[in-house]
Amino acid sequence: MKRLLIDGRLVGTEKTFASLNPATGQVLDQAPDATVADAEAAVAAARRAFDTTAWSTDVQLRIRCLDQLHQALTDHLEELRELTIAEVGAPRMLTHGPQLEDPVKLVRYYADLLRKYPLTEELGEREIRGQRHRRWVEKEAVGVVAGITAYNYPNQLALAKLAPSLAAGCTVVLKGAPDTPLTTLFLGELIAEHTDIPPGVVNVLVSSSVEVGELLTTHPGVDMVSFTGSTATGRRIMAAASTTVKKLFLELGGKSAMVILDDADFATAAMFSAFTICSHSGQGCALTSRLLVPREHHDEIVAMVAAGLGRVTLGDPTDIKTFAGPLISERQRDKVDGMVKRAVAAGATLVTGGEKVDPGFFYTPTLLGNVDPDSEIAQDEVFGPVLAVIPFDDDDDAVRIANNSIFGLSGGIQSGDEERAVALARRIRTGTFSINGGNYFAADVPFGGYKQSGIGRESGVAGLEEFLEYKSFATVLPAAEAAES
Repeated sequence: MKRLLIDGRLVGTEKTFASLNPATGQVLDQAPDATVADAEAAVAAARRAFDTTAWSTDVQLRIRCLDQLHQALTDHLEELRELTIAEVGAPRMLTHGPQLEDPVKLVRYYADLLRKYPLTEELGEREIRGQRHRRWVEKEAVGVVAGITAYNYPNQLALAKLAPSLAAGCTVVLKGAPDTPLTTLFLGELIAEHTDIPPGVVNVLVSSSVEVGELLTTHPGVDMVSFTGSTATGRRIMAAASTTVKKLFLELGGKSAMVILDDADFATAAMFSAFTICSHSGQGCALTSRLLVPREHHDEIVAMVAAGLGRVTLGDPTDIKTFAGPLISERQRDKVDGMVKRAVAAGATLVTGGEKVDPGFFYTPTLLGNVDPDSEIAQDEVFGPVLAVIPFDDDDDAVRIANNSIFGLSGGIQSGDEERAVALARRIRTGTFSINGGNYFAADVPFGGYKQSGIGRESGVAGLEEFLEYKSFATVLPAAEAAES
């Protein structure tokens, strides 16, 4: 059984909870169930490591440790791949991208960025009341970070928090999602056994108890909370963190729109939309789950999308040919199925899908036509392979519908006129955008959302700077030195 990482030691717990294989519904293994006392110990260790060791100031040590973590991940890549497939239900093909291999690149990216990133910035001299003053800024670590992740992309989410926070000089308490505990704990084992990261700098917890997460968001020893998950939980974290005015990074929900304009290649756009919504069976916050189409072409495009969904291979995630695997749990599948049924009852047309497939937690790719843009299925995040098609009248109407959401995480446009597509994309309030299938997802690209899709950015230089504080300095120059300058 895997263990927690607290203050440099891998430790077990008296109580455990089951991790299931979502493709079979069977127990994969037991996970250690961290208590509030374990979380207290982890925060204390992180606090001590930040306050009393050289971790936050020793740049070369941090670079070496990030290099070691990258090497450890590379050396154990296949073991972690099999675990990710089994516990997350991620299709094997997806582990060659955002489920595993892309996240590992994040560690290399931040190690290399730290080698060249200017942690000190000179602002020049300024004369004030007859004296010359030198001004400069130093960028230093925020402090102790509580990183709380979701289940859908556990390697990506954990490493997108760990790599930049460690590069910045922070210490971390990482709490993995209870649906995918083993994958997160694997990272803790690599850190403990294959890196020189000092005790307390990284602590890794998993727990079935909500009290553990609540402690991390309210504890006075935690300086920052970095959370990825639902908007509803993000709101609660904002409220909880306000009592100690913690710095927050929040990457929350999405209900992103893909707009097909009247000059697009409909067949290509339809196929792209069909496969996008089925990536990891729709369990992605940035997936375009609303498809906006010209009203006069609604039926034509819907038929093309339905044909595309028919080509999606749903099945065993261990098979390299499988495109869509299971949902994470029976609970999540029931939620998705309930939303589809309510959508149909509210007037949407069920074109294809809407069925549970056993064993495991599979759900067939689902297409809903003639969806009301104000309905639940068009407004709320589903987190399943469900695409809602909404007709629009003209470009302005498409922009209005796309912006008719509390979310603003991502979006896309398909058009034969790139200039027109970019002009419309600039009017849609989201943090990321795809033009004609363009892929923005990479280690050097900031990722995050507008509105209730979150606060801050992950990845890229912006992702490092989320974990930095800016301290401004000034000193009076001696008269002789000022005269020379």
